[in-house]
Amino acid sequence: MVRFIIRRLLLGLLVLVGVSLITFFIARVIPSEPAARWVGAHATAEQIQAAKIELGLDQPLYVQYATYMKGLVTGDWGKSIRTHQPILDELLTFLPSSLELIFAGMLIAIIVGIPLGVISAVKKESWVDHLSRGFSIGGVSIPTFWLALILQLVFFKTLGWLPLGERVSTDVALLYPIEEKTGSYLLDSLLQGNWDFFTDALLHLILPAIAMAAYPIGLVTRMIRSSMVEVMGEEYMRVLQAYGVSRRKRVFLYALKNAMSPTVTSLGLTFAYALTSTFLIEAVFSWPGLGMYASQAILSSDYPAVMGITLLVTISYILVNLLVDILLVLLDPRIKLGETA
Repeated sequence: MVRFIIRRLLLGLLVLVGVSLITFFIARVIPSEPAARWVGAHATAEQIQAAKIELGLDQPLYVQYATYMKGLVTGDWGKSIRTHQPILDELLTFLPSSLELIFAGMLIAIIVGIPLGVISAVKKESWVDHLSRGFSIGGVSIPTFWLALILQLVFFKTLGWLPLGERVSTDVALLYPIEEKTGSYLLDSLLQGNWDFFTDALLHLILPAIAMAAYPIGLVTRMIRSSMVEVMGEEYMRVLQAYGVSRRKRVFLYALKNAMSPTVTSLGLTFAYALTSTFLIEAVFSWPGLGMYASQAILSSDYPAVMGITLLVTISYILVNLLVDILLVLLDPRIKLGETA
């Protein structure tokens, strides 16, 4: 296990170097005038030249890349051209809110998607199956921003049950403040016993989490159904039935467990992809997450920030894939660690 993890981390390091090399030179090739944007509008030629020296843009490309890689190792990911703040600090500021949203969405997807997939497989070709399949197709097909707007229209405008957006109400943040330690409002308020803040933050999380969960719900439902239909058609399932094993035990202990492997893989990839693909949801709900930060960096041509986001997502893909491979081995002993690489 240890040898496998070390080998995968070394391969991931090679991937990280390759991604950094590509993004670095693309950022340097695209015309963007970073020095001029660093000093702002109406800058003089002398100020722009001083900014180039400060940013290291007067050096050859290979020297700039070596300096950049050295900074990555030491924790200096550069500074944002848009905000002049350290990029790593900004990423760590926006990341917890995105993780809170993604974890909530994935939790909803697992709670809803797995039972739907199981029922659909057990009730194959029934009206329940057709309804479940239609629901899953809608989940993966519906535009997330449209769903987010509909949720706001129904639950805020019409019913008045849930807040429109943001992470917490302004009055609650002022009257019941918390000390941010992890960056997760739910976790921090829970650890500090601040139930007023926790309740308000939870209410603000519900609508964006549902919008976030729509695609994973459809994905999980379809994956569970198709895998379980295949597994339940295997001969060993008929042998279990002949031996008198109850249907509940056959479905949940054998069929569902063997059907989880492709679902876990898909969820892992969806989780890593969601780190920056949630910008539409975050924009609709005014949620200050990594997706919104990425969209702002792209629109303002803040290429150092874009490079930092790209590397963070790459690291996430590497770690999530490693975790998924380990989980697959735990779920299915027939899979060997060397076969998952």
